[in-house]
Amino acid sequence: YVNSSSENLDYPVLVVVRQQKEVLSWQVPLLFQGLYQRRYNYQEVSRTLCPSEATNETGPLEQLMFVDVASMAPLGAHYKLLVTEIKHFQLQTNVAFHFTASPSQPQYFLYKFPEDVDSVIIKVESEMAYPCSVVSVQNVMCPVYDLDDNVEFNGVYQSMTKKAAITLQKKDFPGEQFFVVFVIKPEDYACGGSFFIQALLCILCRKKPSTVCLLFLFGIQMFLYLSDLSRKDRRIISKKYKIYFCGGKYENAFNNILSNLGHVLLGFLFLLIVLHRDILHRRALEAKDIFAMEYGIPKHFGLFYAMGIALMMEGVLSACYHVCPNYSNFQFDTSFMYMIAGLCMLKLYQTRHPDINASAYAAYASFAGVITVTVLGVVCGKNETWFWVIFSAIHILASLALSTQIYYMGRFKIDLGIFRRALTVVYTDCFQQCSRPLYTDRMVLLIMGNLVNWFFAFFGLIYRPRDFASYMLGIFICNLLLYLAFYIIMKLRSNERVLPIPSVCIVATAVVWAAALYFFFQNLSSWEGTPAESREKNRRCILFDFFDDHDIWHFLSATALFFSFLVLLTLDDDLDMVQRDKIRVF
Repeated sequence: YVNSSSENLDYPVLVVVRQQKEVLSWQVPLLFQGLYQRRYNYQEVSRTLCPSEATNETGPLEQLMFVDVASMAPLGAHYKLLVTEIKHFQLQTNVAFHFTASPSQPQYFLYKFPEDVDSVIIKVESEMAYPCSVVSVQNVMCPVYDLDDNVEFNGVYQSMTKKAAITLQKKDFPGEQFFVVFVIKPEDYACGGSFFIQALLCILCRKKPSTVCLLFLFGIQMFLYLSDLSRKDRRIISKKYKIYFCGGKYENAFNNILSNLGHVLLGFLFLLIVLHRDILHRRALEAKDIFAMEYGIPKHFGLFYAMGIALMMEGVLSACYHVCPNYSNFQFDTSFMYMIAGLCMLKLYQTRHPDINASAYAAYASFAGVITVTVLGVVCGKNETWFWVIFSAIHILASLALSTQIYYMGRFKIDLGIFRRALTVVYTDCFQQCSRPLYTDRMVLLIMGNLVNWFFAFFGLIYRPRDFASYMLGIFICNLLLYLAFYIIMKLRSNERVLPIPSVCIVATAVVWAAALYFFFQNLSSWEGTPAESREKNRRCILFDFFDDHDIWHFLSATALFFSFLVLLTLDDDLDMVQRDKIRVF
């Protein structure tokens, strides 16, 4: 520890420590060069000397070292030199440890793997979001890189504001031990803010089979600024928006990957159910069963197969996203969410309009257009007024066009003149014949649907939500729910019944979706901010000491989608004994 009252950078106090295997030097005041030529000076500097022996198993060893202090100041310089022994240099498993650190006073400690442990989890928690610091894990070797300008040179590291967690494997360290280095960043250009703060950081953890967690505590009181450690380097785990606080000994948030298995399994199960129905229907047609040929809703299973495959792909791509969640690949699974919602709406429309259903080329071209608009919204939608004006106009016009198509049961020609004819219909049925439109029930329900879509359009235009992908998904889900409600209401108004099986599926869908959305809105991470800010939202495991809230969302959303598909598959089973010419079209 060296303290000097001199603030003259032209004549600093120079300190050189010579050891058996290392030479360590620094100056007081210690100078850090920041962004935009900002400079930060510290009059108090302390450094930990790299031990020649990493452990004291052979007992205390006498080591000879030389400390040289010099200054070129004409009148000399006053300084204070203090050498102290670190009594708790080796960290213990599940034992809290308290210490202080600052940009000019970094700290590092030793941890050695026990014989029966294959991996450890280092978890850090702070009561406040700042300051931004770096948790680095380095091999036991000298020199130790423990300053802001060199901490990135060795080992793996993670920036943090409020939380950090690093999973380490014994096999990655030849000596089965490592240094845990804590560095406080002096500047703010990545983590979200800069102000004076008095912080208390605490590394907490839970113990798992064959897994050890380290406990530390350190306090900070400085003018602290934040920085970004994101680099395209395998050693850097700061850039990933993972939920590090849950996942066991696996490094890549394996719990978030494994929890997507439910989508794949339930999607495959739905495909088997559809295949079973398809085989029975084909056998009935081959036997020329009159009920299969002339009764009930015409059976088309193509969209059901597409829905099952989409559910499986949702799980696969969601798992791919969670391998390294970040701003660039979030749309992997989001795109299939749009496709699932769109396929469900197409299936509802196909049920009563099997002869005028949209072609696969048109449907998937529309999905591609939606995904393109979503990417543009994510890139341009935050601040660009022109984008929101164009998007809102397209949204309103598309709502009018689809409403006209549904109102006239597909007999409206879709071309460039559809909007003029739609306005004519609104004027004729709403203003001239407001008391008695041609299709009263349909008109009321479609007006409600348009009001909801116009609300979304004006909400986006006025407030410009930052998370455009979720905003777009909300539009799709609301329209799907509106169309499903419209379908069920029109079905009941047509004196049709909802059998017990689809009724149970409807109730199960509502209950499971409500539970799933509760866990979805827990927001355990967010790529809208920096990765360090995202880790502030991380929480501990809540199921089997392995799965967190986001994993529960994966399980429940997969189950909810499965029940939703079953609703569409079984909703019109009551019409299997009704002649087709007596089934209403709506």
